[in-house]
Amino acid sequence: MALSSESLYTQQIRTYLQALERGNVDAICALFTPDARIFSPFLGWMQPAPFFAKVDAASGESKITPIDICISATGAPRATGYFIYDWGLKDGSAVRFECVDVFEFDDSGLIERMIIVYDTHPVRSTVGDKYA
Repeated sequence: MALSSESLYTQQIRTYLQALERGNVDAICALFTPDARIFSPFLGWMQPAPFFAKVDAASGESKITPIDICISATGAPRATGYFIYDWGLKDGSAVRFECVDVFEFDDSGLIERMIIVYDTHPVRSTVGDKYA
């Protein structure tokens, strides 16, 4: 039985958040199309492999607490993941913030585009140039 697009999107976002929490760059990148693009408030537009390599290089132990997954009400192949990110850095510092990732999917359910949305002010004060 094939999954509905809503179920597929929800499953993909849950898988993404779990892999992000573990810092598993290969598992994360497998969820994206080869030409996918990501927008980060810190780094601008990037492809998944170099973006998540930067995240991994800066990260220590992190915890992600999912809050909600919202599916497009207009029928667009889009969904959002809303979560709390307790981002631990390699130097032992940590920052906690709420984040919304906006995912756009292709016909097979792979992520074509992701826009990351969060208030960068508290993150910048802790992270500084450890990530950029």
